[in-house]
Amino acid sequence: MAIWGKMFGTVAGFAVGGRMGALLGAALGHAADRGTLLEAPTGGWSDRWAARAAPDANGAAAFVAAKVAAVTGRKDQLYALCTIILAAKLAKCDAPVNRREIDAFKSRLRIPPENATEVGRLFDMARKRTDDYERFARELGQTFRSDHLMLEELLGTLFFIARADLRTDEPLHPAELKFLKNVHKAFGLGAGAWDRAEGGRSRPAMAENDAYAVLGVSITASNDELRATWRTLVRKHHPDALAARNASPAEIENAAATIARINAAWDVIKRDRKF
Repeated sequence: MAIWGKMFGTVAGFAVGGRMGALLGAALGHAADRGTLLEAPTGGWSDRWAARAAPDANGAAAFVAAKVAAVTGRKDQLYALCTIILAAKLAKCDAPVNRREIDAFKSRLRIPPENATEVGRLFDMARKRTDDYERFARELGQTFRSDHLMLEELLGTLFFIARADLRTDEPLHPAELKFLKNVHKAFGLGAGAWDRAEGGRSRPAMAENDAYAVLGVSITASNDELRATWRTLVRKHHPDALAARNASPAEIENAAATIARINAAWDVIKRDRKF
């Protein structure tokens, strides 16, 4: 276990761009001081998690680490760990990992040279077994169920790595496509998130699931129900309607902000539903 503890204890300078970078940098800089994150107590829950991750000891250690991070609220550590693990398992699932996939991983995460050895060890450990990736994706999806933009960002990174060794017009390998679809499902993302990740497009300012929450409807609602709900909310909160009811200037100003959020959510849903 020492190598795992050393890896997490020494990669303090690990950094990538944007919000993903902030989480990964913080996680790998402070997680598992002297190996404590991965060296979970024996017995009880830790033994059960390790047994479920058997037969490979490194995979068991990684799964215990992910579970410990999840149940103790260390979301940044879980995100960092799963990002590296999923990237490694994706790169290996269709064939031996090649240099272009490794370079894509490094360029997307922009790993400082002084930390490459430690991150590389974890990457190499993770790719030795690829049939357990869904358990890591499910843990991440469950923990970040209220922050789907982070999950979508990671899905986009996985697509980027999968395409690293392909020509522009070459399709993904069936094994990679299956991997990505299963991760997308485990993350609980909508169709729009898949389309953007697949097409390499930027994510919206609001996640699909958040958009449905703004309208107060289920993601399984019909198109007709969604349209009716949107129209009802617009009529209810429209500043002109409030002015007609002698609302105060402050109430009208708040209504305008509410309408803007409702319409932004509606735009996201329309793109997600393709209508």
